[in-house]
Amino acid sequence: MPPALSVAALQKRYGRTIALHGVDLEVEPGELVGLLGPNGAGKSTLVKIACGLVRPSGGQARVCGAPAGSREARRALGYLAELFRFPGWARAEEVLELHQRLAGSDGGAAERSELLGLVDLLDARERRVEAMSKGMQQRLGIAQALVGGPRLLLLDEPTSALDPVGRRMVRELLERLRERGVAVLLNSHLLSEVELVCDRVAILAGGRVVAAGRPSELVHAGGIEVETAAGVRRFEQATREQVPELVAELVGAGERIYGVRVLTSSLEEAYLDAVGGRQEDAA
Repeated sequence: MPPALSVAALQKRYGRTIALHGVDLEVEPGELVGLLGPNGAGKSTLVKIACGLVRPSGGQARVCGAPAGSREARRALGYLAELFRFPGWARAEEVLELHQRLAGSDGGAAERSELLGLVDLLDARERRVEAMSKGMQQRLGIAQALVGGPRLLLLDEPTSALDPVGRRMVRELLERLRERGVAVLLNSHLLSEVELVCDRVAILAGGRVVAAGRPSELVHAGGIEVETAAGVRRFEQATREQVPELVAELVGAGERIYGVRVLTSSLEEAYLDAVGGRQEDAA
């Protein structure tokens, strides 16, 4: 089975401005990949190329084995833009019915009910968009992106308008989609959300992938913290493997140990290390 999304040596120029410098990226079936980067890093350009809305200047992008922008590729993906708008007078049911017609989906009422249930809007199917909260509209947008059963889902800031309960619901939804084999490319500035749900992360800066891997691979050890009767002591150069020896030495010296914690950096710190001063360069 080909990757849900395969990007190879992807380049894009807008006049003298180079938005993408030979980007390589793959998203496997059922994989959740977080796309991170400062404004102007090239994230939106990459997503638009995958959708077929922008043509690359070099390299290639394929969706489920088909060239990006082709009929086969469009049928295989669902997309939720960061700034989307549905007609205020339309009911939730009508929004999904319209997108079924646009996507050529024959799922009918059964598909609409399933999708509204997935995003906890089944009881609001007759509610007009203008009467919905921002969080409800965001969830309706996710349901719209799932019309037709796409194998690749491109989500641009899908939790930006949601409260903590709504964000948790979206995380659970993404996990269910992963179990179904749906791949997701998640563009988000909420690093904590990405760290919780994504299998891998790709960090873009200045049109290049500057770091990639599992969230656990991008963070680094930050020493050992030991809680003793005399207070908390921190050993910044110590590693996890040194914990037994370190505790034995402290006990041998008469210290009473109440707890040990292995310190690691966060994804946010890894992101800032990878991006560095590139945000100012991009601006």
